Amino acid sequence: MIFARVTEAGSFTAAARLLGMPKTTVSRRIAALERELGVRLLQRTTRSLSLTASGRLYYEESSQALRTIEDANLRLAETRAEPAGTIRISAPVGFGGHFLQDAIFEFLSTYPKTRVELRLTDDRLNLVENGIDLAFRTGILEDSTLIARKLGSTHRLLCASPDYLVRCGSPDVPEDLAHHDCVIAGQSAHAQWLLEGPQGQETIAVSGRFAANEMQAVMAAAIAGHGIAQLPHGIADACIKDGRLRRVLDGYTTPAGGLHVVYPSSRHLPPLVKAFIELAVRWLNAITGDSDDYVIVSR
Repeated sequence: MIFARVTEAGSFTAAARLLGMPKTTVSRRIAALERELGVRLLQRTTRSLSLTASGRLYYEESSQALRTIEDANLRLAETRAEPAGTIRISAPVGFGGHFLQDAIFEFLSTYPKTRVELRLTDDRLNLVENGIDLAFRTGILEDSTLIARKLGSTHRLLCASPDYLVRCGSPDVPEDLAHHDCVIAGQSAHAQWLLEGPQGQETIAVSGRFAANEMQAVMAAAIAGHGIAQLPHGIADACIKDGRLRRVLDGYTTPAGGLHVVYPSSRHLPPLVKAFIELAVRWLNAITGDSDDYVIVSR
């Protein structure tokens, strides 16, 4: 390391100043290194200092090793550092509002020097452009430069309010959905719902009087009695337990999709982000019971 600093500084005096040690110590260390290697590394004159051919080769090789060591030191320091600062998180409205908030509250209690800014949206935002550190996403993910960690799987249940079922009855088979008002998660009042049941997968054409591209609005419309909706399992289960919704077509769900946490590719993941990912992985895996893995995913 001393040799590399002398080479980069261009003199023993400048290197000694950078290293915070006497010039004589620097000179003795370089002489000892040359004796150990059995070659001259530096040509010294009263006015200049230059590398020999052996010295140039040794510097090129050793400087790479030093960068590796410095990188290892940085990584170790990051693992020991207490997470601090602001972390910006994006998540789907239903998932973030019903589940993620508990993980966030635990994170804030565990790391008092942190702040969390949670952005709930069902749109898939560009993380880099929007300054988001990590996001939670469901469904199939396309290729890109983001890194994803799979937390588990998720599916949706068919639900309606007790009032709607009294007025309109309950479907007995998926084909009956064509004769019901359905609350559509999307931009159109018409949709194709893919359901998985005893006979495998079935595609059913549905329509309704209300559509929204945001899950909170879909849930609210179903609770208000405006039709049958597909809701994420966790949201549906909570609403069924408190009596606001009832499940219909018990034997059917949507095909399971992946639940991921995604973040921009980074050589050094900040301790703050890493700590939250690890907490979320532990917390959500306790719910899903699924193992995690790494894939490349979409923005």
